[in-house]
Amino acid sequence: MDGGPGGGTGGERDAVIAALTPVIDGIAATFGAMCEVVIHDFRRPEHSVVALAGSVTGRGVGGSMSEIGMRLLARGDEASDELNYLTRTTDGKLVKSSTMLLRDSGGAVFGALCVNLDVTALGQVHALTGELAGVAGPAPEAVPTTTFGDDIGAVVDAVVDTRQPAHGTAWVQLPRAERLALFRDLDRRGVFAVRGAVQQVAARLGISRASAYNYLAAARGPGDGD
Repeated sequence: MDGGPGGGTGGERDAVIAALTPVIDGIAATFGAMCEVVIHDFRRPEHSVVALAGSVTGRGVGGSMSEIGMRLLARGDEASDELNYLTRTTDGKLVKSSTMLLRDSGGAVFGALCVNLDVTALGQVHALTGELAGVAGPAPEAVPTTTFGDDIGAVVDAVVDTRQPAHGTAWVQLPRAERLALFRDLDRRGVFAVRGAVQQVAARLGISRASAYNYLAAARGPGDGD
């Protein structure tokens, strides 16, 4: 993405990140201990966390982007901000987040500013008061679980595992159309923007690296049916 057609440069993008870095401490201090603010640099997805204030997801500086970040990375400059969405961490925290994209003067996306609020306790209080008042509503829709961490490999594995057939059918038994659909979905979610992801996906699926590259090429190309 560096030095894209819009005219943005690495120096300009570095300056934006440097200017925002002290700001995130103020945001985190305003919302308190349940708030985490993260600056991501999409030019380095394996270690995209370049600044962080607070602790909700357990990551540190040098940590990786989540599935959410990979999905935005895959959309490139067509991506848009994602505001006030709920997710759940693997350790059960309910997190309300907003992800605001960073763009250079040419409009090219190169990173994101993310605000994560741990609202687990608020959700529990809301449920309790609803029960006490006798006005408990219907069960909320399932909140997706997102893997956050410093290891991009764990994030890629989690994305692959949640996209594999739920009925436990072995890869060799899947119709070709389903195999291509899986690779197309992983590609759309930005998995293959991560260095070494093709080999990792191949190992997770129990196929050769050459097969994984062939499926990816077919999924990206025209006429990718049987």
